[in-house]
Amino acid sequence: MSRVEALLLGAPGQPGAIDLLKAGAIVIDTSTIAPRATREMGELLAKKGILMVDAPVSGGSEGAQKGTLTVFLGGTSEAVATALPYIETFAKTITHLGPLGSGQVGKAVNQIVISGTYLSLAEGILVGQKAGLDPQTLVTALSGGSARSWALENRWERMANDTYPLGFKVSLHRKDLGIAIGLADELNVPVPTAMLVAHLEDELIKTGHGDEDLSALARRLRDIANEIDPA
Repeated sequence: MSRVEALLLGAPGQPGAIDLLKAGAIVIDTSTIAPRATREMGELLAKKGILMVDAPVSGGSEGAQKGTLTVFLGGTSEAVATALPYIETFAKTITHLGPLGSGQVGKAVNQIVISGTYLSLAEGILVGQKAGLDPQTLVTALSGGSARSWALENRWERMANDTYPLGFKVSLHRKDLGIAIGLADELNVPVPTAMLVAHLEDELIKTGHGDEDLSALARRLRDIANEIDPA
């Protein structure tokens, strides 16, 4: 049983929100869990007259601090209307994607996309450095073309300097990516890039770097490059 399920449905000997909330209350779940689990909990809560929306977020620690997070929202129109005033206090971009569980699907897609973005950025920065280019000058050039992205603008310097202060933990992204890969498997959709990133993240976690920012993918690539060419 996940922590979210224990909180909402209760654990052995402990009541859950479902036992304490009154009909008409709403549960706003901003965690990232499997869409199927969200729908199952929502069905149980609905039997007690309790509304629920799944509202996983994106935007990193910076977005949380500034109140500019992106929210992938799932739920009925009634539940969404009830939840919006609360969500608007910490989010800037809020998109209702469909019925309960749709927010989790949106977040899964987000994690798949950023896994490829971060990995390709790490590859590019490392290739540029190895070839003798100044990273900042290179990023200025890249920012004027189709390679421009949030990751490029906000994470290139960490990759270039090989330092990874907390933004979004590798270990948390790995957890989310596992959910996304599981969903893709259910839908019979191949996600080779996501699976490669998951493998690299597993290696980072094993070597004690799970609490570093996701941009630490560059650390793993550096390690592999050094193993191939120690000089």
